[in-house]
Amino acid sequence: MAVASSAQTEQALRGWAARNRDTLVAIARELVRIPSENTPPTGGELACQEYVARFLARYGWEPRLYRPDEIAGVLEHPLYWRGRDYANRPNLGARRRGAGGGRSLVLSGHIDTVPAGTQPWTRDPFGGEVESNRLYGRGSNDMKGGVAANLFVVRALAELGIELAGDLVFETVVDEEFGGVNGTLAGRLAGYNGDAAVISEPSFLRVCVAQRGGRTAHITLSAPNGGILQEGGPPPSVIEQLRIFLDRLPEFADLRRNAAPRYGLYPQPDPVPVTVSKVFTGPWGFREPSTTPDMCRIELFWQAMPGEALEDVDAQFRAWLDGLAAQAPQVFRVKPRVEFPIRWLPGSAIDPGELLVRELSACAAEVLGEPPPVAGIEGPCDMYVFHQVAKMPAVLWGARGGNTHNADEYLDLDSAALAAEALLVFVCRWCGVR
Repeated sequence: MAVASSAQTEQALRGWAARNRDTLVAIARELVRIPSENTPPTGGELACQEYVARFLARYGWEPRLYRPDEIAGVLEHPLYWRGRDYANRPNLGARRRGAGGGRSLVLSGHIDTVPAGTQPWTRDPFGGEVESNRLYGRGSNDMKGGVAANLFVVRALAELGIELAGDLVFETVVDEEFGGVNGTLAGRLAGYNGDAAVISEPSFLRVCVAQRGGRTAHITLSAPNGGILQEGGPPPSVIEQLRIFLDRLPEFADLRRNAAPRYGLYPQPDPVPVTVSKVFTGPWGFREPSTTPDMCRIELFWQAMPGEALEDVDAQFRAWLDGLAAQAPQVFRVKPRVEFPIRWLPGSAIDPGELLVRELSACAAEVLGEPPPVAGIEGPCDMYVFHQVAKMPAVLWGARGGNTHNADEYLDLDSAALAAEALLVFVCRWCGVR
């Protein structure tokens, strides 16, 4: 007979988790040491996915590696983002059938990371170094620590001999970074779904029921350039265009704040921030001539609330940018060019009163000693695909960390242990045990 996990079972789970903290750290270190950088349109996730597949097979699972673009219906789906290459970039999916009578659960995580980048690291980005309760390395926080927690659950169930009543689904998807989410979409269309999902993103020990949306634009400013000596003086430069752009950018930020719908989990003064993430005018150094640039590229990123439509958000941006150029025609002799290099990521949320949220919060409270905050994550991710494509309640739950997407990224190991312990208890309580 399938029943919810008993107090005795949960005591055994928590005891095992406490005794095996080093196991969790070792799994996370192994994952960090296997690069899985996403470098659109290509990526290098294969070796890490093969490690995960071997891990699952060791504990009796039958993982499947498959190309996201080979799943029936994915190429025709309106959310599929074209132009990505999935050679040697497989998704991984596995389903462990339950004994019957329980609820099913998906444990999901993306295996890809952003590149190590050119910023100076003080540690090897793929060294998996541990120092003062921190595991350093690219992807340690986003989100190999979360994938390690999911694998930790798999090992715990096997070593404790626990048979779940409901199905447990495990997946690691590729190409989540840089707005990919084709891997997440393929997982849903491939049938790796359940009654609910926990995505082990670094949520800072909060149960995150919402994600912001996000839009990335590449804006190119252009101006004629005749060099540093010109008869009659130089024409307006892209530097003057850049100055006007940056001076007027707060107007767009105000427009976004006023237009975005209010959502209770994002009550701070700036729920939809607008940020400049890159500015580029040309190569640096004395191997380049000293002259005024004729081109400036700006990467602008702005966020959105759940419920906002792409058409409305884009219209606000276009109106602001066109108005900016129209008010200074002598400076903007060439209209700024705009490209959108990655997909629109919509905001998305489930009701904080969902049974998934209540039960996960209760398990986390027992481990943490106090109820975890129920919140919205501060940026976009792939959770909206679970909500909107699979119509599945899904939340984010994971550890703390820092320097995410920067040099010296790290995972806080104490919080990782707490997140994994709470997840282990929740899996048994949600699915039930035989």
